[in-house]
Amino acid sequence: MPHSLSPNSSNAAAVKDEQPDGESGIPTNVAPAETAATMADDDVDIDMNEAEVPPAGQAEESKKEVKLDELFADDDSDDEFPSSAPVKREGVSSPVRAASPSNIPASDPEVMRSFYQRLFPWRQLFQWLNHSPMPTNDFGNREFAFTLQNDAYLRYQSFATADLLRKDVLRLMPSRFEIGPVYSTNPRDRKTLRNSSAFKPLSKELCFDIDLTDYDDIRTCCDKATICNKCWQFMTMAIKVVDVALRDDFGFNHIMWVYSGRRGAHAWVCDKKARSMDDQKRRAIANYLEVIKGGSQSGKKVNVKRPLHPHLSRSLDILKTHFQEDVLAEQDPWATDEQAQKLLQLLPDRTLNDSLRRKWEAAPGRSSISKWADIDAVAKTGASKHLDAKALLEAKQDIVLEYTYPRLDIEVSKKLNHLLKSPFVVHPGTGRVCVPIDTKALEDFDPLGVPTVQSLLAEIDSWKGGEDGDEDDKSKATIADWEKTSLKPYVEQFRSFVSALIKDEGIAKVKREREDDSMDF
Repeated sequence: MPHSLSPNSSNAAAVKDEQPDGESGIPTNVAPAETAATMADDDVDIDMNEAEVPPAGQAEESKKEVKLDELFADDDSDDEFPSSAPVKREGVSSPVRAASPSNIPASDPEVMRSFYQRLFPWRQLFQWLNHSPMPTNDFGNREFAFTLQNDAYLRYQSFATADLLRKDVLRLMPSRFEIGPVYSTNPRDRKTLRNSSAFKPLSKELCFDIDLTDYDDIRTCCDKATICNKCWQFMTMAIKVVDVALRDDFGFNHIMWVYSGRRGAHAWVCDKKARSMDDQKRRAIANYLEVIKGGSQSGKKVNVKRPLHPHLSRSLDILKTHFQEDVLAEQDPWATDEQAQKLLQLLPDRTLNDSLRRKWEAAPGRSSISKWADIDAVAKTGASKHLDAKALLEAKQDIVLEYTYPRLDIEVSKKLNHLLKSPFVVHPGTGRVCVPIDTKALEDFDPLGVPTVQSLLAEIDSWKGGEDGDEDDKSKATIADWEKTSLKPYVEQFRSFVSALIKDEGIAKVKREREDDSMDF
């Protein structure tokens, strides 16, 4: 049987340590999430104020003393959890052939168990959130939230080490888990505090969420949860604009973009100064980046002051090529009369609009590229004696921004206490892993080519070693399972990101200590 799937485990066993109540059968410390039913299909972030708080009571395991030499017995190895080996079953006269991983749904508990056991980069996740190879409160007081297979939602979980987190995930088998802030005390102990106000969030990465459903009024190839490589270009544009603004305008360096698994992307700004920002500063940055305002039924969505802010001028320079190629040519957003009417409503001169409307009605089927060029061509004919050339230019700039500028869910960015889906979890609807996006090769990222959990498990089963198959059994045993699959470049990218972050954290810590020493007399 394929050895990447565990042969003797069940979903019921995964939550056996929880005591279900008599009515619902849901563990007593698990709160049903109102939005849990939509989480499997949508890319949702969680606000701490929106979910119910479960009782405390699972602190025993995380409170155990952690020995550093046991935690990192071999810092040079990424395989802290053993790679898979063929399962030996004794005493079975006629073994049953297991189903191929590719034929099993991504949400299947056994598929998820195999993924968490064999492929999830627990060590790198720990170091990323801990900001150090050795345990700190940055990880120990960090909230995790689990969405269980029965759609129950488990809040305020915390763990001293990556192994404790891994064990709880394998016990509960969540379909996904979210990451929240670092608190002033262990989240599991929050109800033991005499003063409830003493439990408060202290830090969390500054996050951004972009979803292609927010582009449904301008993308013509797909809608709702469906995406293709054409409309993914809107995400490429958004990442370019937001990333350069965060780096050049705010001085952030450690920014990780992660594919949401279906139709979106999340940004995690991990610099210490970003993590320590309060809600007021987070709102200021979110508002700085927000340009598109209004829903799909609203009229003009861009109303920016002139002269343009340098950020917007830079954004237009980045976006103008995308506007011609990815919007006008690929999306053809004004192909129909109704769509063309929307364009005319964004222009400032009624006489010009009437002239353009007559021209397009006389030539049905005219492309959006031609209609965009017609605006300047008709304006130059003097069709409107009172045309304000400056107003027309500004209107065209606003149109470019409306059809290309990032559409952010800024509520995700405004609050310190938001929770966001962890990198490297599996999207239960698509089976795709939420992998990091390499911004240095942004144009090459293909969301439809991201590996699925089923394909990864099949790759483990089919792996036979190097190209010549000449590795000995000992060499093969030291290779982590993720290294045998197409997940490898994504884990290596994550590892490189984490290493750079920890290095800078260490340099900053030494600098602070030296400054403190210089103040001692």
